[in-house]
Amino acid sequence: MPTINQLPLLAQVSPGDQFAVYTPNNGDARRLPVSSLLTFFQQSFASPTLAVNLYVPGAGFNLTVPTPVAQQQWMLLQPAGPLANGTITLPLNTGVPDGTELLITSTQTITAFTIALNGATAIYGNVSTLTAGAAVRYRFYQPTNSWYNIVNETAGFNAAIQAFLNNPTSANLAAAVTDETGTGSLVFATSPSLVTPALGTVASGDISACTSTSMVMVTPVIGAATGTSLSTTGNQVITGAGKQGYNTGSGGTVTQATSKSTGVTLDKTNGSITMDAANLNADTTVSFTLTNSTIEAGDILVMNHISGGTAGSYTLNAQSAAGSASINVRNVTAGNLAEAIVIRFAVIKAVSA
Repeated sequence: MPTINQLPLLAQVSPGDQFAVYTPNNGDARRLPVSSLLTFFQQSFASPTLAVNLYVPGAGFNLTVPTPVAQQQWMLLQPAGPLANGTITLPLNTGVPDGTELLITSTQTITAFTIALNGATAIYGNVSTLTAGAAVRYRFYQPTNSWYNIVNETAGFNAAIQAFLNNPTSANLAAAVTDETGTGSLVFATSPSLVTPALGTVASGDISACTSTSMVMVTPVIGAATGTSLSTTGNQVITGAGKQGYNTGSGGTVTQATSKSTGVTLDKTNGSITMDAANLNADTTVSFTLTNSTIEAGDILVMNHISGGTAGSYTLNAQSAAGSASINVRNVTAGNLAEAIVIRFAVIKAVSA
């Protein structure tokens, strides 16, 4: 038998060429085709190279992972826009070396994303949606004939949560939770603007700057309230020692100039009028006009003789008009009175319907 260096040189190997191989199980040497040796290497050892394949798929695509499989196989999907569905078919399980990794990346969202096993027993950490910019990486474990997700930590979540983690917008968060109320964007501020919120029972807080014209409060403890107006449909009841009326600064004073019939002007909701000291005959009435911009037609003037002159000697009456009131003062005694009486008045709003 010639030695190996005496054999003719074979310039090219074909799949049918054979090696002599000793098999301990059989106890003898046997022939092994080159093709069988290649299959053994492919199933036992992954290629040390990284294979990258770029695809521009359309809706409904079905792409198969190229074979022979490299140790790291990257399938880069770059569709023109979001796709409704698409499928990646894994390489045939009998030709996948142990430890093979498959990386899938998409530049656009694929709503219904499917991975076909192609002979594998299972895939763990499967995803049903591939969002824009997302990636998943799977590794093949030959003893279980299964693929395992080793990079995408969101794989166990539903599509809405995966969408939020990949693109954390307010809208995606609202879609990911199941008990939200209302719509709009998240607010991170000390002075957010809330439109018609239903606050429920507010335990505490400062609402002094609120300007709502339609706030509904049930049994509030208001404390010392200030404002420009108060409109109620029910009773206003004072249960303590407080008073209802006008505060300091709202009133004013005025004095008749020449006679008891001389008109006066005082644009206040309340105040005092000092009448002239001219004589007023017994059982006689004198009238004068109070010009006052706060008075409206139909308003009531509550008046009292509070000082100056003889108490109980006068009756007072007023008839309101827009911007003024005609005040009548009558001497009800049997004698003439020449007294500068002081009349205190307050305007009360009143309507006929």
